[in-house]
Amino acid sequence: MSMTDPISDFLARIRNAIIGRKVVVTVPASNIKVKLAEILKAEGYIRSFELKPDDRQGILEVELKYDRVNKCAIEGMKRISRPGQRSYAKAAEVPKVRNGLGIAVVTTSQGLMTDREARKRTLGGEIICSVW
Repeated sequence: MSMTDPISDFLARIRNAIIGRKVVVTVPASNIKVKLAEILKAEGYIRSFELKPDDRQGILEVELKYDRVNKCAIEGMKRISRPGQRSYAKAAEVPKVRNGLGIAVVTTSQGLMTDREARKRTLGGEIICSVW
């Protein structure tokens, strides 16, 4: 079975793991998912991630980050640009998530980056998702 939107699947698996209070999430790996995991780790939303080889495309293992009262660092995630409805923004129009408390992940001509970094480099692109 082919998957139409692997990024939505990645976000949904993380969302479901948070609801189920899981510590580790495994997803089929791809370059964009690895880059998305790098951004989430750099921004402090996940503890770590590891790319494990298998006989197909590899498995991305993401370790979620919880505090002492078992509250996840990720409060919410939303897919913005979907295969049926793409969402693009110019550099000046890149949205702020929760007045700067969250991040929007933007794919630009220079790769995947956060909204803050895209505004700093004055780059626009496709708004992939928002995380807060």
